[in-house]
Amino acid sequence: MASIVFYFEVHQPHRLKRYTVFDDHPFYFDDEKNQAICEKVANKCYRPATKLILDLVRRHEGNFKVSFSITGTVLDQWERFCPDVLETFQELAKTGCCEFLAETYYHSLSFLYSREEFRRQIDLHTKRVESLFGQTPTVFRDTELIYNNDIAAELASMTDDAGNPRFYGTLCEGVDRILGYRSPNYAYAPPGGLVGRDGRPFTLLLKNYRLSDDIAFRFSNRAWAEWPLSAERFAGWVDQINGDGHLCNLFMDYETFGEHQWADTGIFNFLEALPAKVFDTNPGQNHFNTASDAMKQFAPVGEYDAPNSISWADTERDLSAWLGNAMQHNAIEAFYGLEKPIHERIVEAKDTGDSKNLETASHLLNDWRKLSTSDHYYYMCTKYWADGDVHKYFSPYDSPYDGYINFMNVLDDLRRRVGV
Repeated sequence: MASIVFYFEVHQPHRLKRYTVFDDHPFYFDDEKNQAICEKVANKCYRPATKLILDLVRRHEGNFKVSFSITGTVLDQWERFCPDVLETFQELAKTGCCEFLAETYYHSLSFLYSREEFRRQIDLHTKRVESLFGQTPTVFRDTELIYNNDIAAELASMTDDAGNPRFYGTLCEGVDRILGYRSPNYAYAPPGGLVGRDGRPFTLLLKNYRLSDDIAFRFSNRAWAEWPLSAERFAGWVDQINGDGHLCNLFMDYETFGEHQWADTGIFNFLEALPAKVFDTNPGQNHFNTASDAMKQFAPVGEYDAPNSISWADTERDLSAWLGNAMQHNAIEAFYGLEKPIHERIVEAKDTGDSKNLETASHLLNDWRKLSTSDHYYYMCTKYWADGDVHKYFSPYDSPYDGYINFMNVLDDLRRRVGV
C-alpha cells in the first residue's frame, strides 16, 4: 500500500518599498506591488489550482485528499486583494478532505532566534486558521521545512488548553546524509522518545524529494529524460513504493501549478489525471491521506536524528539560503535586537493604560513581524546569483547587496521609531 501525502506550501511575503536613508516615514511595504503579484499568482495558480482540487475531491467522492500550510502573510493579502481565493479554500475546507497545517504566521526564522516569538507566531497562525477554516491544526510545518531535533522537542512540549500535546508531529526534508541507506517512504521519530498528540510517538513525515521535484522542478524540462511526464507513468513510480515503504510524501510549493510550471506545460492536465491513475494502477492499494491521517495510520519505524538544522532549500538542504553570508547574519541579528524593546513598550502601555501608546506600540510590532519573514533574508543570498538561479528569480532586487541595503534602511527607521 502506498499512501500519498500531497502537501502544498502557500506563501507570499509583504515586499518592501525602495527605502533610502533620506526617508523617514513608517510606510515600508509596497502595497501596489504586493497586490499586483498576489493577483497575478491568483490568476495563474490560486484560482485554477484550487478550483481543480475542489473538483477532484468531489469527483473522487472524498478519496482524494490534500494538506496545505498557508502563511498568515498570504492570508492577509488574499483578504485584501482577492477574497474569492479565500472563499474557494473555505469551500475546500468544508469537504473534510483538506487539512490546514500550523506554522509561524509570518513565515519566519523565529525558532532560531526567539522561542517566545516562535510560539507567539504559531498561536497567531492557529487562531487565524481556526477563524477562517474551522480547523485546529494538529500538524506543524516550519518555514521552508526547517527542522532539527530541538524543534521537535519544542513542538512536542506545546500543549492545548487542556494540557495535552498539540501536534502529532511535523514535516521535514528527507535528507540523504541523515537517512543513509534508509527510505523516506516511512514515518520516523526524533531521538528521545518524544510524545505527541493522543499519546502517540511524535512523528516525522519526510519529503520524497526525488518524486516531488519531478513535478515541482523537472516537469517542463525538455532536456529531462522523462519528459513529457504523464500522470500514468508517475502513478507507476508511486506504486513502486509498495514493498519499500508506506508513504509517498509529495511536498512542494503550491505555485508549482500555473506559476512555476505554466499552464501550457500541461501541469493542470497532469494534476487532473493523477488521482484516477493512482487509484487505477493498483486498485485498492494506493490512496491519498492528509498529513495527520498518515501520522495516525503509520507508526515510526526508526529515528531521524537531525542535530543540525536542515531545510528543503537548495542542494545543501541547510540554512545557507538565509544565513550563508555576513550580510544575512548582520541583518537578522539586528532585527531580533528590536524584539525586547518593542514588547517592553507594549507591556508599559498596558500597565499604564495608555491606549494611544499601546496603539503605537502595536503598529511597531506589526511592522517588525512583517520584517521577520524569511524572504527578506533570502533576497540577500549570494550563493548562486551569477548563475541566474532560483534566488534571482524570486528576488525583487537587482542584487543581494541592494536587498541588504534596503532592508537595513527600513530597519534603521523602525529602530528610530522604537527609540533605541
